[in-house]
Amino acid sequence: MPEPIRILHVLGTTQLGGAESRIMDLYRHVDRERVQFDFLVHTDKEGFFDKEIRELGGRIFRAPRFRFYNYFSYKKAMTDFFRENHEFRAVQGHITSTAAIYLPIAKKAGVPLIIAHARSAGVDKGIKGILTRVLRRNLSEKADFLFTCSELAGISVFGKKAVEAGKTVFVPNAIDCGDFEYDGLRRQKIREELGLSDKYVIGHVGRFHYAKNHEYLLQVFAALCRKGDKDYALLLLGEGGGMEAAGNQAKELGISDKVLFAGNKRNVYDYYQAMDYFVYPSRFEGLPGTVVEAQTSGLRCLMSDSICTEVMATELVQAMSIKESPEKWAEYIVDTQEYERAGHKEQMEKAGFDVKAQAEIMTGFYETGSFQ
Repeated sequence: MPEPIRILHVLGTTQLGGAESRIMDLYRHVDRERVQFDFLVHTDKEGFFDKEIRELGGRIFRAPRFRFYNYFSYKKAMTDFFRENHEFRAVQGHITSTAAIYLPIAKKAGVPLIIAHARSAGVDKGIKGILTRVLRRNLSEKADFLFTCSELAGISVFGKKAVEAGKTVFVPNAIDCGDFEYDGLRRQKIREELGLSDKYVIGHVGRFHYAKNHEYLLQVFAALCRKGDKDYALLLLGEGGGMEAAGNQAKELGISDKVLFAGNKRNVYDYYQAMDYFVYPSRFEGLPGTVVEAQTSGLRCLMSDSICTEVMATELVQAMSIKESPEKWAEYIVDTQEYERAGHKEQMEKAGFDVKAQAEIMTGFYETGSFQ
């Protein structure tokens, strides 16, 4: 039997995050006798998915973290890496801030397929965001394929001209829909474990980062506690640098006894079962897999209108501006908190968000370099 072709995914880390989770979902479902994934990450630290990657047959390579001032040493490190490791069928770059550096190097080293994958429709605030935009200003010219999880992400990363010219390929952030289908027994079990059986649970899943806007979420929840007619709890999954600040803010708002910081969870699908309403006021996103997961679980969702419309696959999702007051968000939640909970697995599958179907499509693409 011939050896499987190998695809190199370039990431910051293999920690639990949106892009990482979607790649791992795909990795679990591709035919690994035909296609194998490897990972080039910009950290020396062991990641959340490292053990599973190795168990599935993947390799993990490490690169220095890019810090702008080390442009030339970073470029040399990537040149050295691809000089020694160019046996990949494709290199798929998920770090678009530096993709314009490493993708041409991979191409020159002889990698047949060069892919840039846009996964976010925004950048960090301040000088870092400005420099990111400068670095990827001509990225659309340096890859064979331009993947994007949404039109907004494509415009942000590759530019409006590339999107309007049809140069981008929409690749949905697909999940294993069966894992997230609503299950009343699982709901009861996890709510008992968390001590939330008698609460109305507002949920959020995401790393504690500027983009996710936890400070606004906490203000909305505080307003909800003042306006609503239920015993509310806020269930937060995720970790990150802003976690301590969020905890301090919860204390200042007088809601810390109602907020549960649950951290990262491998069985995240069980935690969606425990929720009653999903709130997601991000400043920017690509296409949030969390909103896909929440809909599949049958949760009503209120999200920021800065998030792409492609994620609104069911009637469960409503968008509202984060320029509105937190009180207005709270009022909407109160007005819509009563609904019949049911799974939307089939609807999400038909909308293209099932990873099993995507795995077949992507396996064929990796082998042929075409979606035909």
